[in-house]
Amino acid sequence: MGFRDGDGWVFCQRCQSRHWGLYGAAGLLMVRLDLETPRVLLQLRAAWTHGGGTWAIPGGALDSHEDPITAAVREAWEEVGIDVEAVTVKDVYRDDHVNWNYFTVIAHVSGDVIVSEGNYESEEIEWVALDAVDSYPLHPGMRGTWPQLRDLVSATLPTS
Repeated sequence: MGFRDGDGWVFCQRCQSRHWGLYGAAGLLMVRLDLETPRVLLQLRAAWTHGGGTWAIPGGALDSHEDPITAAVREAWEEVGIDVEAVTVKDVYRDDHVNWNYFTVIAHVSGDVIVSEGNYESEEIEWVALDAVDSYPLHPGMRGTWPQLRDLVSATLPTS
């Protein structure tokens, strides 16, 4: 078990490409409920990163000692400076690639939980209405799972 031992590439058996994270990866899909319509936080990935210039959620490699929720919250804190005390986890979605997995942790937040504008991995962060996410140039992994994620997010929303 090591601290920050998950960095590295894995060749994917399912899609025949490489993915970041020796033990898989995780991201935090934050759903803000205190606005007129629910919004999710998207991050414009810095040009030098994997999938740079596309929009996704804060996330990254799992370390050997982490579960997906711990990794997703840590990555979101590192990349966009979230207030971790304001996050309420609602669901976890697993994108199974046989020898590698990406876990999307869906969490509710109230208020602007961002305490910084992000680190060098982010060019921009933005709260985006659920029905507008499709209009962004999404990271290929997020584009592929967004229909399932949108349905899961909608299922977690409070009913009026």
